[in-house]
Amino acid sequence: MAGVKVNKLYKIYHLNGREIPALQGINLEVEEGSFVTVVGKSGCGKTTLLRILAGLEEKSRGKITFLNSRGEKNEVSIVFQEPRLMPWLTVKQNMVFSLRKCSPEIIEEKANKYLRLLGLEGFQDAYPHQISGGMAQRVALGRTLCYGARLILMDEPLSALDAFTRRKLQQEILNIYHLEKLTVLFVTHDVEEAVFLGQKVVVMDQGRVMGEIPV
Repeated sequence: MAGVKVNKLYKIYHLNGREIPALQGINLEVEEGSFVTVVGKSGCGKTTLLRILAGLEEKSRGKITFLNSRGEKNEVSIVFQEPRLMPWLTVKQNMVFSLRKCSPEIIEEKANKYLRLLGLEGFQDAYPHQISGGMAQRVALGRTLCYGARLILMDEPLSALDAFTRRKLQQEILNIYHLEKLTVLFVTHDVEEAVFLGQKVVVMDQGRVMGEIPV
């Protein structure tokens, strides 16, 4: 497990000579082993925050500290809103893509473990266009778990799914969180989802943290 602490984090975009603030002094702590949800409307800075934590964007200023860090490259991983699977690879090949330099024994062990855990047994040889949206998100989550990250960032991964599939995957995510002893930061625009999943709900608006609510 690993946690993260954010102190006075700013992100400012520059467009046509104008400054556009996306994050304005964010303070946030995700304790090791916790499940924290961030809720807010579209454009409030949720995704920008995750992208900076994942190393996909540079911050303008502020401090980010990874707690109990081992200094390894794979400490943090992100699950996007879209599964972003490689269409020319099978379900199993997508899941273990980050392990391609590992031994065949390790690849097979991890693949079998997460195919079983995510209910994907029997679909390992299917291609992305042959599976449902819910199954595609399971594959994306499996890919992250195979990667071995200790801190999982989730950017509205269930927002495009129907209500039944969404609730089923919410419960599966919680089960995996407990079983794998993960640390999770999950962003959503859905208040009900935030309360159902989170041990702490962080409310964001216009690039600021407006409050934190223990659940």
